[in-house]
Amino acid sequence: MKKTPIAVSALLLASLLAGSCGKKTTATSSPAMMPGEASVVKNQEIGPISRTSPPQVIVEDSAFKYVSEQFADLRILRYRVPGFENLTAKQKELLYYLYEAALSGRDIIYDQNYKHNLRIRRTLDALVQNKRDRSTSPDWEKLMEYTKRVWFSNGIHHHYSANKIMPEFSQEFLAASIRKVPANQLPLQPGENVETFIKWLTPILFDPNLDAKQVNKAAGQDLIKTSAVNFYEGLTQKEVEAFYAKKDNKNDPRPVSHGLNSKVVKENGQVVEKPWKVGGMYGPAIERIVFWLDKAVTVAENDKQRLALQKLSEFYRTGDLKVFDEYNIAWVKDVDSQIDVVNGFIEVYDDPLGIKGSYESVVSFKDVEATKRIKAIGDQAQWFEDNSPLLPQHKKKNVVGITAKVITTVVEGGDAAPATPIGINLPNANWIRKEHGSKSVNLGNIVHAYTESANTGGSALSEFAFSQEEIDRGKKYASLAGDLHTDMHEVIGHASGQINPGVGTPKQTLKNYASTMEEGRADLVALYYVMDPKLVEIGVMPSLEVGKAEYDAYIRNGLMTQLSRLAPGEKIEEDHMRNRQMVAAWAFEKGKKDNVIERVSRQGKTYFKINDYQKLRDLFGQLLRETQRITSEGDFKAAQKLVETYGVQVDKALHQEVLQRYGKLNISPYQGFIQPKLTPVVKDGKIVDVLLVYPDNFTQQMLEYGEVYNILPNYN
Repeated sequence: MKKTPIAVSALLLASLLAGSCGKKTTATSSPAMMPGEASVVKNQEIGPISRTSPPQVIVEDSAFKYVSEQFADLRILRYRVPGFENLTAKQKELLYYLYEAALSGRDIIYDQNYKHNLRIRRTLDALVQNKRDRSTSPDWEKLMEYTKRVWFSNGIHHHYSANKIMPEFSQEFLAASIRKVPANQLPLQPGENVETFIKWLTPILFDPNLDAKQVNKAAGQDLIKTSAVNFYEGLTQKEVEAFYAKKDNKNDPRPVSHGLNSKVVKENGQVVEKPWKVGGMYGPAIERIVFWLDKAVTVAENDKQRLALQKLSEFYRTGDLKVFDEYNIAWVKDVDSQIDVVNGFIEVYDDPLGIKGSYESVVSFKDVEATKRIKAIGDQAQWFEDNSPLLPQHKKKNVVGITAKVITTVVEGGDAAPATPIGINLPNANWIRKEHGSKSVNLGNIVHAYTESANTGGSALSEFAFSQEEIDRGKKYASLAGDLHTDMHEVIGHASGQINPGVGTPKQTLKNYASTMEEGRADLVALYYVMDPKLVEIGVMPSLEVGKAEYDAYIRNGLMTQLSRLAPGEKIEEDHMRNRQMVAAWAFEKGKKDNVIERVSRQGKTYFKINDYQKLRDLFGQLLRETQRITSEGDFKAAQKLVETYGVQVDKALHQEVLQRYGKLNISPYQGFIQPKLTPVVKDGKIVDVLLVYPDNFTQQMLEYGEVYNILPNYN
């Protein structure tokens, strides 16, 4: 195990904050420093200490470059953090500590995604750093593209399709490039020489059949043995399911999320868990996360926030999932703080069985003005529940504790970066949501960056929309429609409905279909209500034309444009893509009799035209009722039939057409972000301000992260 410098680093930071002074440091000044120490700005370097953070609000959008670069199927964006300059020094200090905690887990997500990822990333980092001459070649350009794709996906498997990313440079070029790097800069194992290392690495990168799929969800296969994700080792799907079946108690009204924070392996013929905690697996990185969380506790805005941070730190120290539940309850109850953070092993999409949580973090503060829209929806949660098309026994009689807000994102880490969600609803435990409520957020500045970046390149709306009326409606209302869909998906959708007494959690009953069904259910709630006059009545949208714009976009995306994300011959496996096609394809088929959605061919191009928006709303209501029934009753067979029938298969001819049409638009189907950088300003041992800057070079940021947050050993 690689020894962590946590104790020495803590002393260094303590001495720094106690008022020590010294010469200016750099990112490589001391390998023992904690991340962030190296970039501290001393007061003598910036002039009078009365200086505050420079204004971060960009008056003209044209003055801020949202699109940084584009390669392969990816576009790298930047986002602004408006309002940061208005925060107090103490709030900025809190954000800085949470920022460091977020980035300290970077190695974890790489290792979770694939057991060889850390060695591969460190090799690629070394190749890029050791590029000393200015000459380029097709192989070098392809190596750089491959490296950036690996950085973007936090590993060698595509962040969305989960397919192995295949290099387009030659094996010979890779070997020659590695030989130019000093051996002490390569991630060699004890006793391994460079030639042995090259021989080991080559098939891992170039063999398309070796660990070909990070997460396999294909029906009829052993999902554990055929998935390369590093949550299980030496086990079959049946063994894993049997192991957790012994732990799960379907009659427990407050079950812990068994398996959320551990790897399961077979040792000496026995199935054992390796928990992710201080002193356990990922210990060095988690110690560093805890270090920064403990600093955050000292500057918490109030007692509720302080308790939540203390519970999160305790969870990381102990690995106790009951403490994790206590943290989630405390976090939900903290509704007054302006600063907020998501940090932990949370979403289970990357586990084919939906058990293990991927590390992620989102650090943010509340956008007070924009929150008025989402709060208006959250305040009506009981009305939406009472008036939903769900069966009466599946409705919540008392919807509690939905806190809804728009946030301004400061930094994202782990599975939330570079590709990011635009909405979050947590916690995931159904019993906590029912008894204590949930928090729903819309990542406002992220959504804004997506909207602004859409002005660069061709227009998918103009290419795939059927009529000028549809195009005009989309241009006028698509942004608001998308915001409302996200708001209702997170605020109302995930919080709606209830599971029948004695029925286990969706993870237990619906198994590998649980995530697809949950996302589909939440989408259907949003779709059903985005055409409801209630939204006009409460003042969050001007007319039902907004709802029509969302229906147009959803059907267009679910049946056509999202296929641009797949390679020819692929089926749909990612949960969100499955749920969107499932909903759209089911509605298309069930509405054929009344020609609700019409498939039109014009000048060799396919379009989907909605002829009756109210009947489509009725169809969405019918499917919502059924998806809730499946979830409430734990009907695995019905979930399997629904997803496999409508959400998985791809129309090959339509797919090829979409790829051809999309390819002419110069729009990458996937987008992600360079993160802002925070730098503390220190006077007399205390942080008195924090500067925020917007880096614009993706490669430079990834290399910096690779040095500063390079914490874990090659294997864990």
